[in-house]
Amino acid sequence: MGRMKILLTGHLGYIGTVLTPALLARGHEVTGLDSDLYRDCTFAGEIIDVPLLNLDIRDVEPDHLANFDAIIHLAGLSNDPLGDYRPHLTEQINYEGSVRLARLAKESGVSRFLFASSCSNYGQAGDSFLDESAVFNPVTPYGESKASVEKAVSTMADETFSPTFLRASTAYGVSPRLRFDLVVNNLTAWAVTTGEVHLKSDGSPWRPIVHVQDIAQAYTVILESDRQLIHNAAFNIGTTTENYRIREIADLVRQIVPNCEVGFAADAGPDARNYRVDCNHIARTLHNFKPQWTARRGIEELFEAYTRVGLSLEELEGERFKRIAHVKKLIRDGKLDDDLRWVSKTETGKVARAVNI
Repeated sequence: MGRMKILLTGHLGYIGTVLTPALLARGHEVTGLDSDLYRDCTFAGEIIDVPLLNLDIRDVEPDHLANFDAIIHLAGLSNDPLGDYRPHLTEQINYEGSVRLARLAKESGVSRFLFASSCSNYGQAGDSFLDESAVFNPVTPYGESKASVEKAVSTMADETFSPTFLRASTAYGVSPRLRFDLVVNNLTAWAVTTGEVHLKSDGSPWRPIVHVQDIAQAYTVILESDRQLIHNAAFNIGTTTENYRIREIADLVRQIVPNCEVGFAADAGPDARNYRVDCNHIARTLHNFKPQWTARRGIEELFEAYTRVGLSLEELEGERFKRIAHVKKLIRDGKLDDDLRWVSKTETGKVARAVNI
């Protein structure tokens, strides 16, 4: 595939701020769709400026989608605490908004639609390796929304509209809009700021993990692949060898961050989310996808970054970097309404609304 004109929703989020420069480096033309809900939450590094549609995903109209070759749809309520906060909004934004976007994309002649799905679709799945044919068993509103979008959008596939579903393993790694709720990022941050690798569960569940840069690589490879290889297909994104029990990740952090020990929260108990994934399908099908990161290397990267910026526990657990706490503060301060939309006065006194989800 040659140069493509791409609409990237959620381009100012954790993955989006890494994927945007990756797409530009491949020569593609990128337009973002994001209203920058986390504008005050930049961790470190440069956020690349690209043309912007400052829209709520729920308010996209056909004329916004004209002349794009592909849509990469990352936007959504992005973690379980946010998903649980008001489940009806997860349904409205993550499911209804995504399905509507796909339908409008098809009607507008956008031929490729890459959807940010998740291995959390598998949910409570036990210890066996799961390939893309495994039954969905999500246990959170977030996981349920991702599974439901896949089922709905796959029925739209035809000779003019080619969706692909990227089921990412649990992401980790440094990004300008770094998320501390992700397990590797979180455990490393606790170790650096407190000297304790702080486990909030008993550490027994399995979790596949993948570096944010490898996720970005997967999107660029799939975007540029021959249609017959990716048409209406799902891919587990990651490396099969990068499945760990949470306590194994904690032990790696203990080995890498000096002078720390593993500890457990007072209410630490079993986590219903437990799944191991087989990522051989993408390795066999798309030979250009070559993940570069391992857990050990990623923890070393995070340790260096946290140390360099002088991360504190107050920042880690505070309203700036904790997604749910930040959203609640914006609502409390009257900047965001109960539907997670910006509320701002224009010069004419009218209410202007937009949201980055």
